[in-house]
Amino acid sequence: MPAPSSPTRTAPTASRKSARAPLPASGQKAAGGRTERTRSPRPATANPTGRRQRQLEDKRSTILGAALGLFSRYGLHGTTVDQVAARAKVSKSNLLYYYASKEELYVSVLRDLLDLWLTPLRGFSAEQDPREAIAGYIRNKLMLSRDRPDASRLFCLEMVQGAPLLQDELAHELRELVERKSGVIRAWIEAGALSPVEPHHLVFALWAITQHYADFAVQVQAVSGRTLDDPEFFEETVRNVQAIVLDGIARAPGQDQAASRS
Repeated sequence: MPAPSSPTRTAPTASRKSARAPLPASGQKAAGGRTERTRSPRPATANPTGRRQRQLEDKRSTILGAALGLFSRYGLHGTTVDQVAARAKVSKSNLLYYYASKEELYVSVLRDLLDLWLTPLRGFSAEQDPREAIAGYIRNKLMLSRDRPDASRLFCLEMVQGAPLLQDELAHELRELVERKSGVIRAWIEAGALSPVEPHHLVFALWAITQHYADFAVQVQAVSGRTLDDPEFFEETVRNVQAIVLDGIARAPGQDQAASRS
């Protein structure tokens, strides 16, 4: 009986599809001289940290604005956190995430106001012409009285009540700034550009006359029938306040010589 034949082994056949060649690098040519299309780089995504920070600042600004409107009308004790949250269109818990208490929110509003009101005074420098500097300061302060009357009224209300929550800022930031700018006014006086006046009283007078149009806007309107929102009345106010202040303290060129000859 013949021996059984061993099974015939066949060699593996090649795959009908050849393996796909790797893509050439950017700028290289594929086989056959065809230029492969390069992939566009993926656009960079916005910085999530920066976007989050802007959202936080926007929310704080919204809350501060709502609080200012209420505090300037009803004061600290007449305003509730719920009222501020409703006006800012946020939940009470969300508001307290940003400001832990009503008092903290109130002080934050006042600090913002103090910075706002002191900004024009920070521009004083001995190198400026005093008439131009003071005239510009008057215009800027009247613009604030026109555009931010609620801010002026709240600051006034806090001063009338003895500023119990703002004493530190008044004793340091405000006082130090006024002392520095008093030095500028003294330099103008020594140069003969201003009449000899005590700088503190000049600053007080500038504050009083410009903020009057915000703090006593009802009185101004009752007497004049107009407000600073009227562009013509605003410019009239600027011109007259500048004249009242500058004609009282600013020396015209040659004034000393004319006085000595008389």
